[in-house]
Amino acid sequence: MSEHKLTRRAFVATAAATVGTGAFAQSQTAGSTELESAISQTVERNISSFRSLDWRPYFDNLNKGAVLVDIQSRALHYWSEDESVYKLFPTSVPLTDDLTRRGHTEITRKVEGPEWRPTPAMKQRNPEWPDYIGPGPDNPLGTHALYLSWEFYRIHGTHDTRKIGRRSSNGCIGLYNEHIAELFSLTQVGTQVLLI
Repeated sequence: MSEHKLTRRAFVATAAATVGTGAFAQSQTAGSTELESAISQTVERNISSFRSLDWRPYFDNLNKGAVLVDIQSRALHYWSEDESVYKLFPTSVPLTDDLTRRGHTEITRKVEGPEWRPTPAMKQRNPEWPDYIGPGPDNPLGTHALYLSWEFYRIHGTHDTRKIGRRSSNGCIGLYNEHIAELFSLTQVGTQVLLI
């Protein structure tokens, strides 16, 4: 079998040609198309895929709901107590392993329009940072914050959407503001949280 080299021009031309035949391509069951084969040889896949999970391997029950944060796949999973709601959100995660906390905790406080103060460790690393930022568009905690039983750790929003899907935080878990608002409405004080 000859080796395919997929150039951008060939990819665009092939993709444009297949737009009109989407239903035909989807109905094929015997093997990959030539385009799929060429792409799979060129694209490195994310092995920690962003996929749905079952809560049972991680929690004994769903009392007050449950939040699972998977640091490797940079995903937050939420299950309601009665299992009627399941949500999956992309997140930002801590920059380094030494800033990452793993294990069981719970939501101890919920704040809409949170204030932000750098932790002592943040201030030591970044002495130029302000001592306080009030609620609003410049607040690093975004529009909502879920405080955890671990001091200084939060699940919160961010106005800097470039951070989502990356290692970019000083220890907290960040969500798009619209996602933290949704999670904020679903969770309660006492909702169990597990970071893995």
